[in-house]
Amino acid sequence: MDDAGAWRLIVSADPALYAIVYLSLKISLSAVLAAGLIGFPLGALLAFSSFPGRGAVIVLTNALMGLPPVVVGLCVFLALSRSGPLGSLGLLFTPTAMIIAQTILIMPIIIALTRQTIEDLWGEYRNELLAMGLSPLGRLIALLYDARISLLTTLLAGFGRAAAEVGAVMIVGGNIEGFTRTMTTAIALETSKGDLPLAMGLGLILIAIVIAINASTWLLGAFARNRMG
Repeated sequence: MDDAGAWRLIVSADPALYAIVYLSLKISLSAVLAAGLIGFPLGALLAFSSFPGRGAVIVLTNALMGLPPVVVGLCVFLALSRSGPLGSLGLLFTPTAMIIAQTILIMPIIIALTRQTIEDLWGEYRNELLAMGLSPLGRLIALLYDARISLLTTLLAGFGRAAAEVGAVMIVGGNIEGFTRTMTTAIALETSKGDLPLAMGLGLILIAIVIAINASTWLLGAFARNRMG
């Protein structure tokens, strides 16, 4: 019965269900875009730069890929609360706060994977790029462009992490109906309330999104391998 109710909500384009899906995608995509704009240049610079403590920075970045979402949510909550340093902005319990939390959560993934990708390319094309007399910025742009397919895969990995995240957005967003309620937070709430059709409908859509992300990642990886081959 719950399965039938869930499919009915999906097929009938239930406004409440798809409003939650739309908000979830908007927040996660915004966070991925912000993390990419920051993480791609930082990852690339880390790949071909040499400075004291570089190894420690790489280890730290890789470690932060497993950063617990609730810890990120707590830190952002404290920063945006009334007594926090950014409390005057009034961002707590808004979609913006959720985007900030997800951006922080995704950024180590973007930086670490970008660093590995660009480092491999830098090792392969280092002599050619130096011989061309490109500036450091020119080398960075050239490497980022050459790695564009791999970097798109990195973005998809970050989006998958963001779309399935619940702890951080629950803390900083407050799970407010019609304003900050995402798929993951709604599933948790509706299950506790016993509204299983809505919870299952959202769960089915979330699973479909995750499968689509993983399929796209695999296809892009296969395309990149065929192009290199």
